Amino acid sequence: MSTRPKKSLCVYCGSSPGNDPAYAEAARKLGRQLAEAGIGLVYGGGSLGLMGEVARACLEHGGYVTGVIPEFLIRKEIMLEGVNELVVTANMHERKMTMFEKADGFCALPGGIGTLEELVEVSTWAQLGQHVKPIILANINGYWDPLIELIGHMRDQGFFKSSQEVRFDAVTRIDQVIPMFEKRLKIRRQPTWTPDELVRRF
Repeated sequence: MSTRPKKSLCVYCGSSPGNDPAYAEAARKLGRQLAEAGIGLVYGGGSLGLMGEVARACLEHGGYVTGVIPEFLIRKEIMLEGVNELVVTANMHERKMTMFEKADGFCALPGGIGTLEELVEVSTWAQLGQHVKPIILANINGYWDPLIELIGHMRDQGFFKSSQEVRFDAVTRIDQVIPMFEKRLKIRRQPTWTPDELVRRF
């Protein structure tokens, strides 16, 4: 795929593979599925860990990959060669904004504090009404359960008003990510949630 697709999904994930082989397997599957669906991948530009897994799988199956990496991380995260589009930014803030602008939605695979920070920031922007792009939590083997519990605790303790729900969808299987992405794009995040959806609402 040499031309940029009409839709792109930004994937936040770790620059390490993690201890559970299921994380890397999920990253590879998502990369392949994005390519097969004709959806572009926007990611952090590195070749290590889950970042490298999802990007290489997407490229290997003919997908379009946009890597966005700050200059100071080029050597540390070992920038992936061969992506369709590479954007080198001056700093982390520019990186995050570039990824946001190039993506039609977001998915968080397992990762560390950087992945968490990216997820929380884009979720905060949605909470404050700054965008309506889909946000999907790939809760592989319960990785994000502690975060889901924490958000519930915040709500129970009165730190979310009814108009400030954290609007992301948690899925447990990687093959649910693209259907959820497509579904949310169609309805543009209208507040119509039904019990038959495989969705966790916060």
